[in-house]
Amino acid sequence: MNHAGIFITLEGVEGAGKSTAVAGVAAWFSQRGFEVECSREPGGTPVAESIRQILLTPAAEALAEPAELMLMFAARAQHVAHRIKPALAAGKVLICDRFTDSSRAYQGAGRGMNRTFIETLAKSAEQGLEPNLTLLLDLPVAEGLARAAARRGLSAHDRFERESADFFERIRAEFLHLATLHPRFAVIKAAEPLAAVQAQIYTVLQARFPLIAAVPMGAQHG
Repeated sequence: MNHAGIFITLEGVEGAGKSTAVAGVAAWFSQRGFEVECSREPGGTPVAESIRQILLTPAAEALAEPAELMLMFAARAQHVAHRIKPALAAGKVLICDRFTDSSRAYQGAGRGMNRTFIETLAKSAEQGLEPNLTLLLDLPVAEGLARAAARRGLSAHDRFERESADFFERIRAEFLHLATLHPRFAVIKAAEPLAAVQAQIYTVLQARFPLIAAVPMGAQHG
């Protein structure tokens, strides 16, 4: 029996623990017999990953803010067309580390770019797609940046990690604002210990997908 795919996104400031959370969400659905794909933005397809390198790698030529914004959506358009939509059409669960809400927060609130233009680009790139659930991993900016620095070690900052704390405070505030506007959001207190963060996520999944949560662990979903 065919079933509709499920599209879940994870958002948050640097160091919020999205990668770990993606793995936890993937395990929850996999244990209930779903085929799961995990992806990220910018990226997710060969072309989109090439654009990611341009966006994240510091270079002598500064990336103009409109160029940054449009490259983000160029990568997203490729990702939606060649990775996300095919996975959903096949009935899979597609879990993505960042999606359009990051552009609203980083380029809209962080950079102060035109919100109407961002929504115009979103409408074109998303091709009618919207997440079924967005998990916002929220924690204080200072803690997130400290985690990101510890994870990075001696490796160089990417273009965004070089930004000021004020930049990330604007982003965090925008994410929390978006969560008040869209019922698809669930805010996770990401400053708590890992086990507590995972418990919050599983509670949300059980509430949002009760029929799936009722499926016995290890059962094959048809």
